[in-house]
Amino acid sequence: MDLSDLLDHLLNFVAPAAFMALVLVFAGRYLGGRRAGGPRWWAQLVLVFAAGVAVLAAGLAVFGRDGMMATYAALVVVCGTVQWLAMRGWRR
Repeated sequence: MDLSDLLDHLLNFVAPAAFMALVLVFAGRYLGGRRAGGPRWWAQLVLVFAAGVAVLAAGLAVFGRDGMMATYAALVVVCGTVQWLAMRGWRR
């Protein structure tokens, strides 16, 4: 596998986490507004993306292959929870 193939595989591996992070952060900003004391949008994006990549890596380690529906379900739950925590959702 050459460098371009490796880069292609890595980008395709993290693409679901990147998509979830973008959707959650910008939907949260639109629907929830900016909370006082909460992190900026780019910090939320980094937090949600990092949590998503960690879930995808854990799913790869547990199941031995990428693309399991259980991994994607865990991705949605974990990314949503991280975004809720970042926006201080318990204060509503």
